[in-house]
Amino acid sequence: MNIVVCCKQVPDPEAPPASFKIDAAANKVAPAPGVNQVISPFDEQAIEAALRIKDGQESTVRVISMGTDLVSDVVKKPLAMGADELYLIQDEALNDGDGISTAYALATAIKKIGEYDLIICGRQAADWDVGQTGVGIAEELGIACVTVAKKVEVVDGKVRVERVVADGYEVVEVPLPAVVTVSNELGEPRYATLKGIMGAAKKQATVMSAADIGADTAKTGKAGAKSKLLKLYIPVREGKCEMIEAEDPAEAGALLAQKLREAKVL
Repeated sequence: MNIVVCCKQVPDPEAPPASFKIDAAANKVAPAPGVNQVISPFDEQAIEAALRIKDGQESTVRVISMGTDLVSDVVKKPLAMGADELYLIQDEALNDGDGISTAYALATAIKKIGEYDLIICGRQAADWDVGQTGVGIAEELGIACVTVAKKVEVVDGKVRVERVVADGYEVVEVPLPAVVTVSNELGEPRYATLKGIMGAAKKQATVMSAADIGADTAKTGKAGAKSKLLKLYIPVREGKCEMIEAEDPAEAGALLAQKLREAKVL
């Protein structure tokens, strides 16, 4: 079983909200001092899903990360958890893309790396929360995709997925190869052991450029993006408090109702 997991490095989503800054002129998130980079939490659960399959049957788990500012200790975490190989796609031509151009680059890299039976992604990235990349990869490769998985199994040449829906879950089976996007309902990812951390430190990642994977740079990064970011900003929240004065609770209730009608709340 050849499993590929796509992982994204993001600023720690658990960092205090006040630490995030916006470069309004460039429509970008400004680097925040003191905020660590981490693997996107949904992608960690995608790694866990792959490793659970590996626990039950012989499998090779390959991890792909894309970016130009990757931190070695961060992107090597999947290796420390139990993944077998790490591929880093690093090229300025891949920067500032959207879900569509990112999916194209990752799909091209997956085809370059070799055989794949199952591709697992997080349901969405923890920074932009768009959720397009997994389904975009499936579209580029022309294979089935099942989203929002809480459990992933491989049975008789098919992937069986318990897929989260509003009132519970549904069971979906599709033939391999396929793409599955994993949700937090899968459960907590395993911790990296000391042995795993030491082993990961000794492993070398395979670093490739856009040319190495055979990507058309007109379809990658900003050049290949299908969406345009018009404005990026931090919402300003203001609150006002008005005290209702009355002789008794009945009058206070009537005055409150009147105020709510005037504000068109009622």
